[in-house]
Amino acid sequence: MAEQGENRYPPGAQILVRDEQWLVRNSMPTEHDGEKIEALGVSEFVRDEEAVFFSGIDAVELLDPEKTRLVSDTSSYFRRARLFLEAVIRKTPLPQSERGLALADRFLLDPLAYQQRPAELALSMRNLRPRLLIADVVGLGKTLEIGLTLAELIRRGRGERILVVTPQSVLEQFQHELWTRFAIPLVRLDSLGLQRIQREIPAGRNPFTHYKRVIISVDTLKNIGQYRHHLERIRWDAVVIDESHNLINAGSQRRALAEILAPRTDALLLASATPHNGDKRSFADLISLLDPAAIADRDHYDPAEDLGHLYIRRTKISPEVRDQMGDEWPDRGPTLSLHCPATEAEEKIFAELTDHWLPVPPASSEFGTADQDRVSVTADPLFAFGLLKTFLSSHKALGDTVATRLTTLQGKLDTAAKEGRTPDPAIAPEQEALRRLRELVDGMGDGTAPGDSAKLDTLVEQLKEIGVGPRSTTRAVIFSERIRTLKWLSRTVPARLGFKADEDGSFKAVRLLHGGLGDQEQLKILEAFGLADNQVRLLFTGDVASEGVNLHRQCHQLIHYDIPWSLIRIEQRNGRIDRYGQEHQPEFRALVLTSAHPGAKDDRTVAEKLILREEEAHKLNGTAEAETGCYRAEEEERRLIRELVKGGSVEDFLDDAAENGDSELFDLFGQVDTVTEHELPARAELVSLFDGNTAEFVGTALDEVFGDQAAGLIDLSRKNEGSGSYLSLSPAMAPDLLHRLKALPPSYLKEQGVAKRMLVTFDRALAQRKLDEARKSSTSLWPEVSFLTDLHPVVEWLTDKVLVEFGHQEAPVITSPHVDGPVFLVQGIYSNALGRPTVVRWMAVTGLDGSAGCPGVVPMADALRDAKVDPRLARTGGPRDLDHLQSLVPAAVAVARDHLEAGKEEWAAQLSEPLAAYREHVSGWKQDTLEGGASGRRERQVEETADELARLLDQLETTGRPLLRVLAVLDRPGDPASAAAGTDGPPTPEPTPSDDQAENN
Repeated sequence: MAEQGENRYPPGAQILVRDEQWLVRNSMPTEHDGEKIEALGVSEFVRDEEAVFFSGIDAVELLDPEKTRLVSDTSSYFRRARLFLEAVIRKTPLPQSERGLALADRFLLDPLAYQQRPAELALSMRNLRPRLLIADVVGLGKTLEIGLTLAELIRRGRGERILVVTPQSVLEQFQHELWTRFAIPLVRLDSLGLQRIQREIPAGRNPFTHYKRVIISVDTLKNIGQYRHHLERIRWDAVVIDESHNLINAGSQRRALAEILAPRTDALLLASATPHNGDKRSFADLISLLDPAAIADRDHYDPAEDLGHLYIRRTKISPEVRDQMGDEWPDRGPTLSLHCPATEAEEKIFAELTDHWLPVPPASSEFGTADQDRVSVTADPLFAFGLLKTFLSSHKALGDTVATRLTTLQGKLDTAAKEGRTPDPAIAPEQEALRRLRELVDGMGDGTAPGDSAKLDTLVEQLKEIGVGPRSTTRAVIFSERIRTLKWLSRTVPARLGFKADEDGSFKAVRLLHGGLGDQEQLKILEAFGLADNQVRLLFTGDVASEGVNLHRQCHQLIHYDIPWSLIRIEQRNGRIDRYGQEHQPEFRALVLTSAHPGAKDDRTVAEKLILREEEAHKLNGTAEAETGCYRAEEEERRLIRELVKGGSVEDFLDDAAENGDSELFDLFGQVDTVTEHELPARAELVSLFDGNTAEFVGTALDEVFGDQAAGLIDLSRKNEGSGSYLSLSPAMAPDLLHRLKALPPSYLKEQGVAKRMLVTFDRALAQRKLDEARKSSTSLWPEVSFLTDLHPVVEWLTDKVLVEFGHQEAPVITSPHVDGPVFLVQGIYSNALGRPTVVRWMAVTGLDGSAGCPGVVPMADALRDAKVDPRLARTGGPRDLDHLQSLVPAAVAVARDHLEAGKEEWAAQLSEPLAAYREHVSGWKQDTLEGGASGRRERQVEETADELARLLDQLETTGRPLLRVLAVLDRPGDPASAAAGTDGPPTPEPTPSDDQAENN
């Protein structure tokens, strides 16, 4: 009977269930039904079938390692044995004790140390679970950092079930990056995707169990009432929440969503370039999602000292980032502030706003009140500034705002009349002033002719200057806060640039993006703008595209048609084209409407000052967010307008922020990282019979599994293109592979016809070239050739096939003239109560026949190296005495078990040290929190949290007996005549990667 917490069925083990043989892919303990085992059929009747068993319900047989049957490997150059050993190594999750990165250099991206730091921190000893806030500024590559971290979790068996939650505007972008760069497939569950799945599965089934790795829009998922019961019944290995600053507001749907997900996942990755709102309590609440015991007093804590292991923050000018970036990210150019003198019609509106809506308030006036001598026609000064801001966007936007306000005021009058009340006397003068504004706006007409709108004329002039036109490939993105402005511009500007309209009046060269569009429409627009061969040249967008969206692939020109009254929003906008991977110097222009009317508040009053301040802060700190003490664009703008209402200025607002802001948060999120030693993060110690070369492993596996029949069985062929090569195969001819590919993005499967023909490569340069070509395509962003990472479904498929080359409970015998006596290769695994490996040892047991002294254990890697087990080790004879070797198996297992038991306390101590430190921390947190005078409800929450964390710590402790598995035996060859097929001839040719490939792998 297995002890509690012992994982008897690790990935790669073979089991017998219902008289059939299965390969364990994953296993985890359940509360009532023993181990939940996800398995793949091996024996003929169930081959390649997927199944789930429960050891408390099914009779699951895992034979004792002492009963392992030894078989002589008769394959050429011991190919089967080498593949088998490599497959076991690849399928064995890295243990809890391994903190080094295993896959960081094996993906389609530049190996930049700064992008590997989040994975390094997530796996560090201080983090008992991988829970981390990635707070790098806009453009540094947070998606790539997330991909690297998820890849390391997958290699550790802790990334089987993944949920990624993003804004809907970046769904496809995120999905694209994780597949093309890492070969991590995420199924997109947008509104249509969820509807499709719910049609396919039985009524009442949980749609989130249909796929293991999914990406979904926060806008879809935040409907807690609809999805709560599904989310509460599922656990994830890893949850990613992008743009996580939206989780801060207590009581919001997004916050409620995060509070459901956080306790139901092992790993939690939060990402945001603006991760707090300047309030320490709010930031403490966000951090509590990662570690509920991180902060005892939300009002008094040291962010850097107390939370340094839970967040990582860098800017473009951080030393490590700056030094590694090289030419991959050109420095941004200056922001051109283009003054646009108001037209005569626009000056009349400025005069009306200045004289009747925005007077200088008396010194005695308090914000939110108005004395009897006030001059403004409105009692609401915030609305007055809203009118100004709307006009600074466009007269069209102003017209809509005026019309809406008139309707609102008339509604108040109608209500008062219906109820027999005297209407508010302030309504009538405001209505009169609004009607005057409406007449002035109407006097501008459509405003499309030259001379009607100063900013429109300047925009057209600037677009021509940078080369946007019908015979040019130059692209530009134009931002505005107002949808009405965007619609007007998208209809007006193209014609003035010479673009021809279609019959319906639309322009193929133009796309309009704003928050009022559905998720599918937004994704299509962003995809079109990212395709080089697409006809689109102009993207008119609102600030829906200011968070997380990549616009830099084909564009380096950005124009602020109107300018946000928020440094954060300006920085976010600029970050759409000023980001890692930009090939040209990003150029920014801001249209500044100016007025000659005395006392007028034009764009020079606020907007131009903020544009200049953002540029200065970017040069100095790499970010502007610490300038105002606000970390939410809406709050920043609200506080600035309040300052203006009181008669203050932008300078007053910024100075006040510097004086009254929280210095500790300023230090934390305005900091520049000080890493100056560019040592790569520690690498995992990996055993490999192929020197970690996945290309060689795959090539050898294809030869072994399919041999000379590969062309007929899977239509396999090798193609050359330029200096690179790739493999072509037909998944439709391999149903087990085709089944695995169902987890790939549906759009990729359909557009590339993957079921019929799949093209894959280990050539990094070729894969990157194909990815670049896809971006220049007019039809799809998906590359036709995918990069074969260790996580690619094709690699995993071949690994599983190799694992079943030997029969159940069989281990190959490899003969080598370089060993003196039998060497038994044994795998030993200790696990915790969650079934995850805490210690994995690859052992070689020697000396069982007295040829090498007393029995002992050496590292398996050393034994393989000394025996020269590699593609050049030819068979010169079979084992000397297979029966004798078989008789030594129990003794080998006993020696290996004793070795593990002898080292258990030392390994357990290393693993227990951080657990003990955290136990002490939780105890102190509990005491400090309760001593602070917690309420009855808060006291219960603290007690429950402490108990839950104690249970987690118990589950992370190493427990149970070790799992032992005899993998192979090395021995001297006997009589050459005993070789089943005679002496090996020349080595079987195996695919050999180019020098560049070998270096990259």
